[in-house]
Amino acid sequence: MTGATLARLAAELGLDAVGAAPAGPYEETERHINERRARGLFGGMRFTMAIPEVSCHPETLLPGARTVVSAALCYYAPGPEPGPGEGRLPRYAWRDHYADLRRRLEELGRRLGGGYRVLVDENQHVDREGAVRAGIGFYGKNTMLITRAHGSWVVLGTLVTDLEIEPSAPLDADCGQCRLCIDACPTGALDRPGELDANRCLSYWTQAPASIPEPYREELGAMVYGCDICQDVCPWNRGTEKRRAGGPAPDDAEPLVSLVDWLEADGETLVTRYDRLFVPRNDPRWLRRNALVALGNVGGPEHAPAAERFLDDRDEVLRGAAVWALGRIAERAAAD
Repeated sequence: MTGATLARLAAELGLDAVGAAPAGPYEETERHINERRARGLFGGMRFTMAIPEVSCHPETLLPGARTVVSAALCYYAPGPEPGPGEGRLPRYAWRDHYADLRRRLEELGRRLGGGYRVLVDENQHVDREGAVRAGIGFYGKNTMLITRAHGSWVVLGTLVTDLEIEPSAPLDADCGQCRLCIDACPTGALDRPGELDANRCLSYWTQAPASIPEPYREELGAMVYGCDICQDVCPWNRGTEKRRAGGPAPDDAEPLVSLVDWLEADGETLVTRYDRLFVPRNDPRWLRRNALVALGNVGGPEHAPAAERFLDDRDEVLRGAAVWALGRIAERAAAD
């Protein structure tokens, strides 16, 4: 099959970028994962890093695998700034973009014919490496996959097929001398370009099953999950809103959340509502921990009662976060 045929089918399905590469081992990526894991740079993260013997071998993911088709779906949309008592979600988590991409890739597989397997946001495949090999983008200094048209504002997915599809040309682009993402990271998680130290990454700590280190709490601001700082400053991401020409965020997008609601909602209801987020062991206390930290950064005295109810909580992580949040709220009230 020609690359032009693949591109036409992908365009019909609304995919923003598509490419193909032969199904073969990602030997250098596997080596990098093992080396960085040995240095402890992944913290407690697992995901594709936990099983490089699988995630770096797409040729084993489907009997007779011949081609890895990589696809990108842009999720950028403008959004409002949070007000008092509101938390912010990262753009990719405003709605379940991965579900959209998964549906489109399944339909692409049906239209291509032959045997295929779709992998979207799964531990069995390093989607960024597949996308680089398929010419969709390049690795940025912030470790994100950067595309030419939509920067890093994309979710990635993979279709492994037993069909032979014409390989795509690599994307001839890079970050050059730019280091804006490195300089903007408030915790120094990107001090070594192209290498993320998860132990210093704000996004990691919003997903880690532990107390968020105090030096990082203020840096989170209103963020209750993830972090967009290194993407917000990236020059490749400028102008995406004009190129998208998609207008405001979809009606089901949720850029902002009520911190009080997060703290008062039933735990099972909370994690079910946000099943698009990775929450360790689906335990709602990690979302509540994040809400308490954000409340400490952006809440006012009128929001304090929502935090006070956790002062006697049996969980020490929540107790500690509540004490910290109330202290921060009191400091701002005194300054005013």
